[in-house]
Amino acid sequence: MTLGALIDLGLSAEWLTSLPQRLGLDGVSAYVTDVRRAGIACKKVEFTIPPQPHGRHLSHIRRIIDDSGAPPDVRARADAAFTAITAAEAAIHGTTIERVHLHEVGSVDAILDIVGSIWGFAELGVTRVYCGTLTLGDGFVKAAHGILPVPAPATLKLLEGLRVRTGPEGAGELVTPTGAALVRTLSSGFTPAEYTPIRSGFGAGTKDPADRPNALRIILADEVSAHSEAPDTPTDERVVMLAADIDDMSPEHLAGAVESVRQAGALDVTCITVAMKKARLGTRIEVLCRSSDVDRLESLLFDRTSTLGVRKMSVERRALARDVRTVEVLGHEVRVKVAALPDGRRRAKPEYEDVRLVAEATGRSVQDVSTLAHAATERS
Repeated sequence: MTLGALIDLGLSAEWLTSLPQRLGLDGVSAYVTDVRRAGIACKKVEFTIPPQPHGRHLSHIRRIIDDSGAPPDVRARADAAFTAITAAEAAIHGTTIERVHLHEVGSVDAILDIVGSIWGFAELGVTRVYCGTLTLGDGFVKAAHGILPVPAPATLKLLEGLRVRTGPEGAGELVTPTGAALVRTLSSGFTPAEYTPIRSGFGAGTKDPADRPNALRIILADEVSAHSEAPDTPTDERVVMLAADIDDMSPEHLAGAVESVRQAGALDVTCITVAMKKARLGTRIEVLCRSSDVDRLESLLFDRTSTLGVRKMSVERRALARDVRTVEVLGHEVRVKVAALPDGRRRAKPEYEDVRLVAEATGRSVQDVSTLAHAATERS
């Protein structure tokens, strides 16, 4: 349903139909059809899948994600989604992440749903996702472990801390573990009170009840800043700091873990040298994140590092108002982050990767390109 809504928003249907091949899923095909649900025109995405193994371990799914060719942030978020699902299943069954065998959520269609949805949002240039109250449904659902109440245990575990409600009566299962994982991984919180809608899209489910549209609506919108009347005012916000001390990982593995956390949506990640037991030198990883991302990033720290404990504390931060501009330097585009200082002055910093690429393409030094980007920013 998410994929269908993204197609209705403008995501290329050709991009979607080529997704199974990019994920190395031989023999699998995807197609899009136009349907109606309670009179509303929707896009419906379906897959044709040959016989497959019933479920997979997290390590197998990670190999599929790593080999997909998706952008790094997409791979990180997809990995985080499956890690969250596996952690939920491990907690429910009283086992470890390594031992969990994902059944329905490890199937080919679930992999396509999760990776495709996260990648699809990125293709549309979406920078933040919000979600309203989720209606869970009612009754029971048949799963690999038997008949389970709605919401299924893994679904409910993934939705901890999010707004939900039961019903409507007779609806059956309305939120699956796959959908719950997407919300847990992508959502930056509850829907803002104000936003500017640009376009909406509807993705159809398989069932077609007569009394309501079985469809998911996604609204593409511009967010209205809380400081729209004073856009240069610094913003005060409450965030959460996660901290873990580590003294038994190689620098290379530690760097990879830190980058995974950063790519998974952390606001900031810092590494600090600390003295640990018996004067051993270690590293403290400090992660700043929004409250909606705490469980997901905490699970990632446990999964990607050797830490045995993560500390959590609520902190307040003041962030300067900033925007990103694009300027032309020597015939190439360079992004420049411009921050508004409290006294009214502005501070500009060209994005290093853009500067480096222009320097390589033109034979100029990084310092020269950075100076030219600053000058172009002042003129804009």
